[in-house]
Amino acid sequence: MTNRRLTTHLIVAIALLAGTWGAQAVAQPKAAAPAPTGFKRTELQRHDLSTPNHETVQAKGEFEPGAVVPKHTHPGEEVGFILSGELTVEVEGKPAQTFKAGDVFFIPAGTVHAGKNTSKAPTVVISTYIVEKGKPLATPVK
Repeated sequence: MTNRRLTTHLIVAIALLAGTWGAQAVAQPKAAAPAPTGFKRTELQRHDLSTPNHETVQAKGEFEPGAVVPKHTHPGEEVGFILSGELTVEVEGKPAQTFKAGDVFFIPAGTVHAGKNTSKAPTVVISTYIVEKGKPLATPVK
């Protein structure tokens, strides 16, 4: 796979991660959890996939300095791309990783994770989620 194609796939996954919180699309059957303070999610696109009962959702997540998206899971993979700023991602069972503008990350389906803007400037993330249709994009974890 070419670097450009891989980057495109990662951007899609990131948008999906960023789409974890905030307003859900009208097509989403279940209500979304309230958006964390200092975090805004904007859905960019949503399309059915060739895999039955699956779709891709791409979203932009905007984190104010210090904003946290608490522990949650997705019903599919998240591929993320840090457009600007810095994001620390905590994946259950692994050490926290800090990603900066231009970095990419991948969260496997059903994996508990959280994100925090650890910089003094806003952070923008593009996430792409490859998920089962009809399930909430994100489920909070206590």
